[in-house]
Amino acid sequence: MTVSLTESQRRLLLAVAQGFRLKDHRDIEGNKRYVLHDPSDNGEEVSAEDVHALVDLGLLSSNKKFPAATYWLTEAGQRLVVQMR
Repeated sequence: MTVSLTESQRRLLLAVAQGFRLKDHRDIEGNKRYVLHDPSDNGEEVSAEDVHALVDLGLLSSNKKFPAATYWLTEAGQRLVVQMR
């Protein structure tokens, strides 16, 4: 699979592969924030555009829960991470 990713998209995929949790947090009005949680549960907001691009490429998927969905690597995402390393 040949995919052109930005540096921030690469870092996001690698972080998820290393055990960081990517979640979207929605408020009651439907606004979303995407937060990458480290193993200590400290969170850092990440670009919605990066998350959307990785989902559109089939590299990430989510459980689509409200108010906080969790994202994971798809099989294609796992293969790409192996190639990136």
